[in-house]
Amino acid sequence: MSDWKTTFVNYLGQVEEKFDDLTYRLRKRLNYFNPIQIVPYRSYGTPNRLYIKGRVLENKGIAQAGDKDTILNNLLNMYKRFESDEVMDARLQVKFQGQTHEIISDREGYFVINLEPPTPLPLDNVWHEIEVELVEAQIPYTPGIKATAEVLVPPPDAEYGIISDIDDTIIHTSAYSALSMSRVVFLNNARTRLPFAGVSEFYRSLQLGRNGKRNNPFFYVSSSPWNLYDLLKDFLDLNQIPAGPLLLRDFGLMQNKFMGGSHMGHKFKEIQNILLTYPELNFVLIGDSGQEDANIYREVVKQFPTRILAIYIRDVQLPDREKMAVAVSEELKGHSVPMLVVDNSVEAAEHAAQLGLIYQEALPEIEHEKDKDKGLKPGKETADLFGS
Repeated sequence: MSDWKTTFVNYLGQVEEKFDDLTYRLRKRLNYFNPIQIVPYRSYGTPNRLYIKGRVLENKGIAQAGDKDTILNNLLNMYKRFESDEVMDARLQVKFQGQTHEIISDREGYFVINLEPPTPLPLDNVWHEIEVELVEAQIPYTPGIKATAEVLVPPPDAEYGIISDIDDTIIHTSAYSALSMSRVVFLNNARTRLPFAGVSEFYRSLQLGRNGKRNNPFFYVSSSPWNLYDLLKDFLDLNQIPAGPLLLRDFGLMQNKFMGGSHMGHKFKEIQNILLTYPELNFVLIGDSGQEDANIYREVVKQFPTRILAIYIRDVQLPDREKMAVAVSEELKGHSVPMLVVDNSVEAAEHAAQLGLIYQEALPEIEHEKDKDKGLKPGKETADLFGS
């Protein structure tokens, strides 16, 4: 970043910090606070180390998404997500395997802790639940506020892992166009936004793999802000898309977050951390041609040349972006890593079946789901997983 941009961003950060302090003092004088909530994020770990992240926020009362929510309902809920009031310096206790750990939330309400279980985790469950409790805060609160963090630990017999983008890969967002993306994101909710046709069944087939145990782990890496965590989590659950850690980005003026930072840097770092955490596990990468996924995945292959089984890139039907993605796929042939730029989910599934990643018998159901979703009533956002 150039010197003037760095100076400008630092200045904005100082302004934001002073404004937050002023607002906090005013609200404290008026005793104007909402109830506190703990928002743990789905994360991941190993039998010997668990990574837990979450946020302490004032509860703005974001309503549960409904099929009949109006545009005004959705706009109000989205406003509440982005106009968040963070609870800094909150003291939390994390209890697991008979041990208690304490952690303090930072200025933006985030808390992060790495736990080392005294005894290795049993691997009969993929997900492990950890209790987080609020024990002290600088604003009024009701004692006994708790939440449960979910941590994914892949079993040793997992065949491979799947790392997937979200926007324009699972769900139509038009992330490559700020105006179109804003209209889609702000005017809809977890129920009115639908996955690309075929995505649910294709992803469940990848999770099932060939061993039939449905234990191949999913990881979702996105440049969406953490403010949208609840919406994305609910979207995955409502559409029966395999659960997995959601690895998003912070949003704000400080540390160049308002400027967006590096889309490529964020996603590459998160994917790198996943592969380093599970050195014995190979991966399938799924993204789209709308932003930088093809370039990011190329760098992942260069750093981990034997760890990537296949790459699937959904074509967003922009010629320049498609040309770039195809060029990357040609380059990766030299690394013996197949990367397909595809138009529909069936193409990707057929290739996955040829590689032995999924059962051939899964293909008719993916085709059926693709055709079935095309018949959804007008007004619903639906298209094929890898094309309309």
